[in-house]
Amino acid sequence: MVRLLNVYTISAFAALGGALFGFDISSMSAVIGTEQYQNYYGNPLGMRQGAITSAMAGGSLVGALSSSFLGDRLSRKVAIQIGAALWCIGSAVQSASNGVVMLVIGLALAGLCVGLTSSLVPIYQSEIVPRKIRGRIVSLQQFAITWGIMVQYFIEYGCSFLESTASFRLPWAIQTVPAVVLFVGLFWFPRSPRWLASKDRWDEALRVLAFLRSAHNDVNAPLVLAEYKEIEDQISQEREEESNSYRELFSSKIRKRVLLSMAIQMWSQLTGINVMMYYIVYILESAGIANSMLASSIQYIINMVMTIPSILWADKWGRRPAFLIGAIVMGFWLFLIGGLLMHYGESNRVLDQPYTWIIVGHHAATRIILASAYLAVATFALSWGPVSWMYPPEIVPLRIRAKSVALATASNWASNFALGFAVPPLLRSIQWRLFFIFGSFNMAAFIHVWFAAPETKQRTLEELGEIFEYGEPLWKSFLGNRRGSNKLDMLAKDIEIGVSKINRSEHVKMKHVISEDTDFRS
Repeated sequence: MVRLLNVYTISAFAALGGALFGFDISSMSAVIGTEQYQNYYGNPLGMRQGAITSAMAGGSLVGALSSSFLGDRLSRKVAIQIGAALWCIGSAVQSASNGVVMLVIGLALAGLCVGLTSSLVPIYQSEIVPRKIRGRIVSLQQFAITWGIMVQYFIEYGCSFLESTASFRLPWAIQTVPAVVLFVGLFWFPRSPRWLASKDRWDEALRVLAFLRSAHNDVNAPLVLAEYKEIEDQISQEREEESNSYRELFSSKIRKRVLLSMAIQMWSQLTGINVMMYYIVYILESAGIANSMLASSIQYIINMVMTIPSILWADKWGRRPAFLIGAIVMGFWLFLIGGLLMHYGESNRVLDQPYTWIIVGHHAATRIILASAYLAVATFALSWGPVSWMYPPEIVPLRIRAKSVALATASNWASNFALGFAVPPLLRSIQWRLFFIFGSFNMAAFIHVWFAAPETKQRTLEELGEIFEYGEPLWKSFLGNRRGSNKLDMLAKDIEIGVSKINRSEHVKMKHVISEDTDFRS
């Protein structure tokens, strides 16, 4: 129990990096519909608002690409601390901004942090936890994102009643608090044992493993020794291959895994969640909902609550079912929203609004669109939201894990940047057709995952290399290979049996010595 408390505490605290991601999403989505923001920044519409929103994603792209260098060189923990410091600087610039340019700079600086933490927190978590709860622990990243979105949204909703620029400056300043807590708190937490081993700090790696796996910090515990031996063998094999460069990312043995992890992160954005998170206020107003900010707040509560089942049962459900079912169901809700807007909508005669297509007087259609938006977000929270963060660190070897996850996260932020920039003008130009596009993306994601993504639940990080190298039947990939998941347990059991045999042998020898001593005295 103590060892699990260690793992849960460390992983939950590190997930504050995900909360910063959530804070940044709501720092825009909650203010773009307020008069204070529109008046101060000149009522940005279309591409201008797209440029503001995508600035954070642009910074995150740079942060994600630099995360592998910092994470490998300085350790995952220290690189996350650097990100937290950048977040504080970016938030200060945002809250003091005197125009669009300064706001964009602040968002880009904060984005550097989000790029670093969104890449390195899942790696750090996956490298310190036992495989049986790895999915649950890495899901904390997505839960922290949803928690950050919700908390910041309600802070900004409360501040929206202030009749001054404090309505958006105050929330942007408050969002530095979790970053300060993360930066300071990490000084008391360990580095990743796998990173320590990769730097030949074996004694430290063994002590950290004992702290994480043993109730009494016992470095001789069978499970500790088994995992230590597995890490030792893996690193030894990787060094014999003498391959530790970016070129290996696209070698014949690794290329498939890297491209798959990048595709998973890309699809997670193309599901349409980007529109629902950043521009839900625009969507609900165009559907005829008057108090769109209050209605949006319910969506963020749903997003957080529906992430909890995935955290508890992701290691039972598996990754593939979550991806496949999530894509089909989310695509259905988006097609429904687009169809209702097409059938019941009409052109908006007010030209200075961010949407040019509205529903007027069709209350049933309005309510169905609202419900569909909520259900789409709930579907994402149960499926692609948490599982897309679990998958990339699980499928690559240690020697290139930071580099591969950096590329995967970069593909997430590249997609996020493109969508953040493009969605506002697309909402004004192609209107309801935008939802059909995202629905089609979900169908494409389903097909790709079905043929290309194997199941990874309850497999060690090292076992997965064998799956990608030698393959497995598609039906077995869907169900998961339970036999392979016992490898580490079998090794630990072998070590425990060996220790037991040694103890029995020593006991027999001692009895023999005592017997000889008694005979001599006689």
